[in-house]
Amino acid sequence: MVLTGLLLAGAGSAFGQVAPPATGTAAPPAALAAPPTPVAPAKSAAYGPGMKINISPDGSKYLRFLLWTQVYARYNENNTNTLRAPNEPKSSQLDFGIRRSRLVILAQLSPRFLVYTHLGINNQNAVSGGVSPGVDGKKPQLFIHEAVTEYKVNKYLSLGAGLHYYNGISRMTNASTTSILTMDVPLTNFPTIDAIDQFARWIGVYAKGRVGKFDYRVSMSDPFLTNLPTNPNYVVGGVQTGNPLGLGTTLAGINTGTNAAQYNPRNDGHVYQGYFSYNFLEPEANLLPYTQGTYLGTKRVLSIGAGFMYNQNGMYSRSSGSAVNLANLAPGTDLYAAVPTEKHDIKLFGADVFYDAPLDTVKHTAITFYGVYWNYNFGPNYVRYVGAENPGYGAVATRGNAVPQSGTGGTVYGQLGFLMPKNTLGSRARLQPYVAYLHSNYEGLRTSDGNIKGVNIYDIGANVLLDGHNAKVTLNYRARPDFTNVNDVKYRPEVTLQTQVFL
Repeated sequence: MVLTGLLLAGAGSAFGQVAPPATGTAAPPAALAAPPTPVAPAKSAAYGPGMKINISPDGSKYLRFLLWTQVYARYNENNTNTLRAPNEPKSSQLDFGIRRSRLVILAQLSPRFLVYTHLGINNQNAVSGGVSPGVDGKKPQLFIHEAVTEYKVNKYLSLGAGLHYYNGISRMTNASTTSILTMDVPLTNFPTIDAIDQFARWIGVYAKGRVGKFDYRVSMSDPFLTNLPTNPNYVVGGVQTGNPLGLGTTLAGINTGTNAAQYNPRNDGHVYQGYFSYNFLEPEANLLPYTQGTYLGTKRVLSIGAGFMYNQNGMYSRSSGSAVNLANLAPGTDLYAAVPTEKHDIKLFGADVFYDAPLDTVKHTAITFYGVYWNYNFGPNYVRYVGAENPGYGAVATRGNAVPQSGTGGTVYGQLGFLMPKNTLGSRARLQPYVAYLHSNYEGLRTSDGNIKGVNIYDIGANVLLDGHNAKVTLNYRARPDFTNVNDVKYRPEVTLQTQVFL
């Protein structure tokens, strides 16, 4: 009863808050409501860890997606005798292409277990990069770049296995393609790409970790078969009559060696790699194998490192004194037994330094520097030509924009970038000009008088950072050597506009 009385009294009090106006008196006007506060324009939030789906409340268990695409619009003055299509010479051209389009799916459901898959396409244009790269660029093959499982033993050591990117030789051999300072890597950092690896990836096992300021990564992998040459047995009148095993030349029925090494088609030795670095300033992330190209002033990093790659009997060659009379070979003869060859180990080394730091914290300027020395031994006189997203048609090694990418010899490469003050391009974009230079001396590139002809490649460009590395545009000018005639090397211009979106 007491509770009922209190409720009724309270109800009466509440309903009695509004009294009717006195007779003949108008009710006072209601106060004008304040106008609503305008909604602030939306701003893009910092991207942080990417498209991340937390599976546990604290975020320690998650699924993460990384997606990026880089598109080229390019003017290229082609190397001598380049074709655009069968029997169609092309001295220069404006072309378009997809340099990279990739997806990484990463999951960590336990602090000790990690699994990720990386897939995508590369180097598609109208001429090459398709499912039939020697024909056209249509329907490029979507393939697995990496598929890795990893177990964290303790805070100093993690072990992994699968199709991995834990490379040796240098920091840039493990480069992240989303944070490159320049428009692209020089490709000399990937000396065995698609020869005995799968687009700079390997099937094998690895160990990685950090002890204090010392980082390490080592791996053991299987080399992929080269499947070249495709003529293991002698066929009278076949291609073997001109170049058995891809190591000789024929004159009047006598085949002699060229003393130039090539990848050994019967390579079955493991590939051993390692890279070791010491960071004097702030530590870098090492959950994934990719090394940062530039931090845009968000870190102070000074790292020195060295690395290697070793593959026993990875190459083979024939000396110039080796001679085989093809008339003495019966049809079906095993050419590996009939043609004398020498085997050579692949021995690759690198040493580098990386420095990235803010300069003026008010203007948000920063500097990035990377320098590396590579020493490669692939056997006698080996030289390989590569052109990124090559616009040239056919199988000629020097077509399009190809340059001597790797070989037996030494290379120095350096790049320097400067992040301009934050208001240089207004409040929404940042400008980062850069320069890069590569010089190689390969023993297989000699003029007719026997002197080694050096390879020099010059790049100058700028990044317009619309949202850091997540949205940027890069304009690059390259002066590229045309080695069609080693006695008369000419420099060709190459101007590329690249757009990158990374989510």
